[in-house]
Amino acid sequence: MSVIDFHMHLFSRSYFEALASQSPRQGSVDEKLAALAQRTGLELPPASIEQHTERWLGEMERHGVEHLCAFASAPEEAAALAAAARHARGRITPFALVNPKAPGCAERVEDLLGTQGFAGVLLFPALHHYSLSSEACAPLLDVLERRGAIAYVHCGLLVVKIRDLLGFPRTADLRFANPLEIVPAANSHPRTRFVIPHFGAGFLRETLLVGAQCPNVHVDSSSSNSWIGAHAPALTLAEVFAAALRGFGHERILFGTDSNTFPAGWRADRLAEQRRALDALGVDDAAREAIFRGNARRLLGRA
Repeated sequence: MSVIDFHMHLFSRSYFEALASQSPRQGSVDEKLAALAQRTGLELPPASIEQHTERWLGEMERHGVEHLCAFASAPEEAAALAAAARHARGRITPFALVNPKAPGCAERVEDLLGTQGFAGVLLFPALHHYSLSSEACAPLLDVLERRGAIAYVHCGLLVVKIRDLLGFPRTADLRFANPLEIVPAANSHPRTRFVIPHFGAGFLRETLLVGAQCPNVHVDSSSSNSWIGAHAPALTLAEVFAAALRGFGHERILFGTDSNTFPAGWRADRLAEQRRALDALGVDDAAREAIFRGNARRLLGRA
């Protein structure tokens, strides 16, 4: 069975250049990026977005990935991701990281959704220090509601290793990372589909409460889910899936990997790990089809 990965980061050259240009470390953008590659072993993407996209398309063919949902992980990357989606001829759906507190955010998102093929936005309340129910978010939420768009809302633990390596201070405030903050927005914007990634990244109980309260909220399975190590009592991935199945049902769980850079490429190991977890639970074929492909098709209007 082919899969749809509902959560990956394209990490184009423009993303790295934007991040490096803002880094507090000394040196030119090229020097900072060269040092980053040397320290981590990652392969910096080529300047050509078409060439970078072709590499990802090759990964999709190699691993049986039907479709990717990709994030522009910095505002400056949105144009590159839009170009990648066009080049992929319908196999990549773009989402844009936005800050609702930024001037003109709602107008910018209106344009991304209306003319550039974006399906929704990625929100980091802990990074940008806002509550989703604040007045600052109202214009953006109204645009998403009118468009019937998708709002990815990162909750829980937030560590961006590339930012650490480039010398950015950690400013994420977990007081803004509680999934319960989504409830008022989801209830007042029923046409907007909300997604909580990484099973809530440490706020599993709260994520389950949101799922029970709001039928337009979904959860995704992406990343290494290393937050499990901070959970008390200890959990296995199978137990996390079991809880999500109870709280959301198989109709509101989306498969994701959080794939992002090369040489790692598309994270087939995470697909295998999640399949083993569902095997351990005896999840039937219909539910597995929904989690790995069907639910994503429905949300993206591809069913």
